[in-house]
Amino acid sequence: MRVVELKKVSKKYVLGKSFYALKDVDLVVEKGEFLSILGPSGSGKSTLLHIMGLLDTPSSGRVLFRGRDVSKMSEDERAEIRNKEIGFVFQFFYLSPFLTAKENVMLPMMFAGEVDEERAEELLRKVGLGNKMNNRPHQLSGGERQRVAIARALANNPALILADEPTGNLDSKTGKGILKLFKEIWREGNTIVFVTHDKELSKAAERKVHLLDGRIVG
Repeated sequence: MRVVELKKVSKKYVLGKSFYALKDVDLVVEKGEFLSILGPSGSGKSTLLHIMGLLDTPSSGRVLFRGRDVSKMSEDERAEIRNKEIGFVFQFFYLSPFLTAKENVMLPMMFAGEVDEERAEELLRKVGLGNKMNNRPHQLSGGERQRVAIARALANNPALILADEPTGNLDSKTGKGILKLFKEIWREGNTIVFVTHDKELSKAAERKVHLLDGRIVG
């Protein structure tokens, strides 16, 4: 089953003069894939991830999510898919500083109207934080905060997990631990796409896509 399909997707920005962050991108992500999108800074990686995650819309082309053409959906419809069917992991964690680890994991559940405290606890144990459920972000290391973010991404059992430079704010040893965790989650049947500029990190994925100047080059 195809989780995401991009058909001739372009993204044009106008900042003084116009330029394309993405140009005629065709990409399919199948259920159960572990895909890395590799490219240098400015290649369009984050733009591509944001379009796949329905955080942004293309200037042209079509985006299909689980067979549905999201290009024609309202923002409310897209927001519901983002909340219930997509999990996000970002470089800078984006945890609420006022909430505990468990409460941060439960946030997507709250927005979906289906809070499951036991599942939040189970996910934190899965990522190795069973003894830090009541800690707030400032009481956690960078690696631990990213583990909370990964647990939060899994909260609503999403069809797709998207990670934007998930180890970019971590030291190399901690980063390797995070990648190992992603591989374990993938082996459980999850579909994962992550972007990186690091060739070594990209080797962890099952399949690699290279992006350069907004185009897929291999």
